[in-house]
Amino acid sequence: MKKLFYIFIFIASSLFSSAQQHELGLMGGTTYYIGDINPAGHFRQIMPAGGLMYRYNMNYRMALRAHLLCGGLKADDKVIKYYEERNLSFRSDLLELGTQFELSYFKFKIGSYNDGFSPYLFVGASAFYFNPRTLYDGEWEKLRPLGTEGQGTDAYPDRKKYSLISFAVPFGMGVKFCVGSSFVLGIEWGMRKTITDYIDDVSTTYVDPNILIQENSELSAILADRSSNVENKTNYQRGNSYNKDWYSFAGITLSFKFAGEGSECYSFGNNFTQKKKTRR
Repeated sequence: MKKLFYIFIFIASSLFSSAQQHELGLMGGTTYYIGDINPAGHFRQIMPAGGLMYRYNMNYRMALRAHLLCGGLKADDKVIKYYEERNLSFRSDLLELGTQFELSYFKFKIGSYNDGFSPYLFVGASAFYFNPRTLYDGEWEKLRPLGTEGQGTDAYPDRKKYSLISFAVPFGMGVKFCVGSSFVLGIEWGMRKTITDYIDDVSTTYVDPNILIQENSELSAILADRSSNVENKTNYQRGNSYNKDWYSFAGITLSFKFAGEGSECYSFGNNFTQKKKTRR
């Protein structure tokens, strides 16, 4: 018990003995999707993304970050060619609100000449909004209301309409650099493991098209099976419900310190002078 107490005191002192710093900044880069249409192709069919971030540096190695990210996700069987004859495709807007814990490999202090660079790892939690659509007859049709896998029908009562808001676990790595006395430039790549399998509107099996026509709509039946094969595919695999969808953000961050401890050096010249004095 006494050992645990000393460990707690050590951790608490390491957290709060170093002065904290606060940052606000921008994020910019790309987002992409991994799922039933694109099972393993990283950086395939990327889309632009951007957002805002706030970082609270608890000490020189640990930080908490919150962010709001806007982007997009898309995939097409014709492009990915994993299951080309299925001929499904989608695109979706993406809005993510997340928080994460960052652990720097080296001591990092904004404005420091000696401690102004470090790789870091991060893990966190996020909520995100998506809304898959597909292009048909020149129009982008929203897929969730159509129930393309039997959602909302009496014949498939176990298939409920999925929510357009879900949750994910972001994790990844990056590097960050001090730029002057107040700015931080970062480069990072992170994956998001989600708890939904419907970012792409594809998850389970084909259903009887007659049921879709009767209980949902003719458009539902058309968009459920867009292959050229006219064979009835009822109960054939349309997707893999055992693997949830993923998505990723890769890009840069640029933030500035707006509060917290002052920097060690405000210019290269000042730092050089300080070093010279130290050597004497």
